[in-house]
Amino acid sequence: MMDFSTYNSGYANQLFFAAFETSLGWFGLSATKKGISQISLPRPSEEETLVALNLCSTAVRTSVEFLGSSISRIQNYCRGQYVTFDEALDLSVGSTFEQQVWYKCRTIPYGQTRSYGWLAAQLGRPKAARAVGNALGKNPVPIIIPCHRVIAANNRIGGFSGGIELKKRLLDTEGITPFHN
Repeated sequence: MMDFSTYNSGYANQLFFAAFETSLGWFGLSATKKGISQISLPRPSEEETLVALNLCSTAVRTSVEFLGSSISRIQNYCRGQYVTFDEALDLSVGSTFEQQVWYKCRTIPYGQTRSYGWLAAQLGRPKAARAVGNALGKNPVPIIIPCHRVIAANNRIGGFSGGIELKKRLLDTEGITPFHN
């Protein structure tokens, strides 16, 4: 797992960010001393990406070097390369249940899908598929937590905070098709 502590000595209250271009558009990353805390899904421009990250703190530092390996992995992923994400995460924005959903979702292998019901059952709450979907809709670090790999019952695509077309593109990047609408 990527260790953020070596980069953060002296920057305990800092928020680090980077905006970068991929084959799918501009992504943004932000991180705290604990790890990656937010990813903005592709936007048409760097400016729109920075707005999506909602960077309003005076303690924000641009840090492409600090986030470089994560940036590289996301760029490679967008090019269709097999990538594993081992970054430390700061998921403190989520409730205990949301964090459980996000961590379980992170275990879904590249090139595979699981259903909302499967995730709910894995958490010991088999009737909580809708709650799982709501938690995934709040996922602060899509791609690293691959919520796009979660589909609805009967091979239906389900929802995605970045829109259905982006979800289809991400799944297609991993060789996963087709789905019913």
